[in-house]
Amino acid sequence: MKKIMSGNEAVARGAWEGGLVFASAYPGTPSTEILENMPQYREDIYSEWAPNEKVAVEAAIGASVAGVRALAAMKHVGVNVAADPIFTVAYTGITGGLVIVSADDPGMHSSQNEQDNRNYAQAARLLMLNPSDSQEAKDFTALGLRLSEEFDIPVMLHMTTRVCHSKGIVELGERNAVPQVPYQKNIRKFVSVPANAKVRRADLEVRLARMTEYSNSCEINRAEYYDTKIGIITSGVSYQYAKEVFGEDASYLKLGMTFPMPMDLIRDFASKVDRVYVIEEMDPYLERNIRAAGIECTGKDVVPKFGELNPDIVREAFFGTKAETITSEMAAVVRPPTLCAGCPHRGFFYALSKKKGVMITGDIGCYTLGSAAPLSAIDTTFCMGGSISTGHGAAKAYKMSGADTKVVACLGDSTFFHSGITSLIDAVYNSSDSVSVILDNRITGMTGHQQNPGTGYTLMGDPATEVDIPALCRAIGMKDENIYIVNPLKLDQVNAALDEAIAKDEPTVIITKWPCILKKFSQQDREDFDLSPKKCEVDQDLCRKCGMCSKTGCPAIYTGDIVKINESSCTGCSVCAQVCPFDAIKEA
Repeated sequence: MKKIMSGNEAVARGAWEGGLVFASAYPGTPSTEILENMPQYREDIYSEWAPNEKVAVEAAIGASVAGVRALAAMKHVGVNVAADPIFTVAYTGITGGLVIVSADDPGMHSSQNEQDNRNYAQAARLLMLNPSDSQEAKDFTALGLRLSEEFDIPVMLHMTTRVCHSKGIVELGERNAVPQVPYQKNIRKFVSVPANAKVRRADLEVRLARMTEYSNSCEINRAEYYDTKIGIITSGVSYQYAKEVFGEDASYLKLGMTFPMPMDLIRDFASKVDRVYVIEEMDPYLERNIRAAGIECTGKDVVPKFGELNPDIVREAFFGTKAETITSEMAAVVRPPTLCAGCPHRGFFYALSKKKGVMITGDIGCYTLGSAAPLSAIDTTFCMGGSISTGHGAAKAYKMSGADTKVVACLGDSTFFHSGITSLIDAVYNSSDSVSVILDNRITGMTGHQQNPGTGYTLMGDPATEVDIPALCRAIGMKDENIYIVNPLKLDQVNAALDEAIAKDEPTVIITKWPCILKKFSQQDREDFDLSPKKCEVDQDLCRKCGMCSKTGCPAIYTGDIVKINESSCTGCSVCAQVCPFDAIKEA
């Protein structure tokens, strides 16, 4: 049976076919759909959203040690969060097969940086597989689970945005149900204290030698000989681009396993071609290792050093020819990303943007768009959960220097559970006078509405214990009178809470609570919030075209000869009505 699948769908399928039993992840583009596609296999696979990537990997390690095949998935920056257990489990080894998916984002389509996690595999000494299409994404996932057990090592499945999201024809197979390995206590293997770790470090070199031998002879590392004037060494989706550009005018060494590097195979290939090109995205990972082995090659001196590749870029890099394009006579329409009409974050950021003498530290989420004009209400964004701790450090610096600047830190509910809790503990423990704002929109918004510990449901749709955010704040030492809960669409509530919190010289937290406007509302949402359909309209007799409503940044508002509200976009959140000084905007 064949089916058209994205790379992410294929990974889920390959995990099922490979006998997977346990899967955990934190959602992050471009990896999110891997776990979203696991519940269809719930008879065989238990799957869950973890609060963060470190927890996901640790849970998968636990399942592996207990004797079943396990997988943890994340985007590239998630590996930073999970690096601590990843480096150690390479030493200890596993019991049941363990695959760690790293989905990199060349070109930063939805990421704050463009790191190349092939470097992680080499640094942590993980066996690494690099699929180039959906079929290989499925096959390599199942293969990775098997190789993990064969070599007693976690396997990194290195994906990229184009492989994750492109679709291709996949030939499906049956499930290979692998029996659980009976647990045996093994302190010297799994208790990573220095005495044991030193032994495991030496053993890792023995395993690496075996993996290197396999890498030089395995089928997924293969040479394709055509014209031998040019030999191209490549892996992942870059193989597809190279084949499209060079066709049969070059020979190819396609590497499906790139750590350990198959250097004997590479030397043999290089000896059979006149000139070696290395085509790869982002870092010169292959090129650096090939050059270190004394093999002459052409790589990043021609291929772009950063950004996503495509056939046009490869063609221009090597042949200097640009692809023909059609020039449109239509004027380009600039549509910058913006908070949705009715977004609960808009009212809060509008009110916050009016506060003077305030530095606003932001976080990773759709609310990062609060930095965009006309709101311009965020000054910094670095990493998940970093807003509160960054804000705390800035607040201490301002206080020590005698500056009057106050700091307001903002992050979403899922981000708070991910890594914001420890940052808030830091602020409370060290008596920060910063204001911490938790924007609770009842779902994980940016990555496509995944459940989290605050939504009341699991990945598989089962009812779950819902974390009580105010109670959690109290439990870590936040004073009751310093906890404010507001409806972010009510500007008077937001302003009052901000003014009180900013005026205090001790830790405070504001919790904005209103569901994402795009969310599929639960029964609890309908009971807790007034979500009845509403619309706003402009009374043209009262409107003075002052433009105040447009300063909310709502995409439903149009200004020009007249000010009007797009009925199909408006959700009736009424933020525009609250800022209109002439009461010209009414509920329809």
